[in-house]
Amino acid sequence: MSITPINRLEPMQFLDQLNAENKTKNTQSDFRSIFSEAVSNVVDSETDLAREQYLFATGQSEDTHSLGIASTKAQISVDLLVTLRNKALESYNELMRINL
Repeated sequence: MSITPINRLEPMQFLDQLNAENKTKNTQSDFRSIFSEAVSNVVDSETDLAREQYLFATGQSEDTHSLGIASTKAQISVDLLVTLRNKALESYNELMRINL
């Protein structure tokens, strides 16, 4: 039985490339931007749902499936936002439990 030696890890080139691409795009991928994007998705999907409901209620909608699609999109975006919030709270609570 032989033991394979541990090799030194070389720096990952693709991480450097990703960092360079992010700097050129001037985009932030921090939690605040992710959370604000999720909130704006909820607002947009709720607005679309309200518009589809109005069109359906007034008889202006020619396709009835668009109301169901808008409703599902709104529900999924709310579920995603709630999941993000729950995971953020779990992470915060876990950090608070760490003994230094």
